[in-house]
Amino acid sequence: MTHVHANARFMPLGIAVLTVSDTRGFDRDGSGDLLSERLSEAGHALVERRIVPDDIYRIRAVVSKWVVRDDIQVVLVNGGTGFTARDTTPEALTPLFDRAIDGYGELFRQLSFDSIGTSTVQSRAVGGVANRTLIFAMPGSPKACATAWDGILASQLDARTRPCNFVAMVMTEQQQCGSRETQTMPDRGQGVRA
Repeated sequence: MTHVHANARFMPLGIAVLTVSDTRGFDRDGSGDLLSERLSEAGHALVERRIVPDDIYRIRAVVSKWVVRDDIQVVLVNGGTGFTARDTTPEALTPLFDRAIDGYGELFRQLSFDSIGTSTVQSRAVGGVANRTLIFAMPGSPKACATAWDGILASQLDARTRPCNFVAMVMTEQQQCGSRETQTMPDRGQGVRA
């Protein structure tokens, strides 16, 4: 069970939100709205928000530009994770990953099972790290985005969450994962991303 460590400080992250859809614009992007609101309410900064069509190369192009920016530590992608011919978000993202976060997709499907039953097997939610930037993809419904944010991401993107969180991975001055004491990680020349 995770808990918030009282002596740790919150570290706001720069987050970009990408909605993958052939039909939605900003006026009808309930999922992008939900993620933007949740991350802002949590104290993080919405650095950029975009909508792209269900196209493997457009998705990959946007995310590739974001993972080299110093002001973006997290990319949240919603949409395109199903099994139709147009659902290519996992194929667009996984080649970018330096390391996959398999547990994210596994836990997302476990949490969504409670609300949608076995239909959760049709979700290809994926997560990974590219250039020390966290990338999490989830289905495009607002309910699925709420499941991902409320059930997983809100705590894993909070430096106060113990026994561990992902903040130390993208912010080198944060506490080491699993430590219950306040420690500063040494900067081994990794403070600036290329």
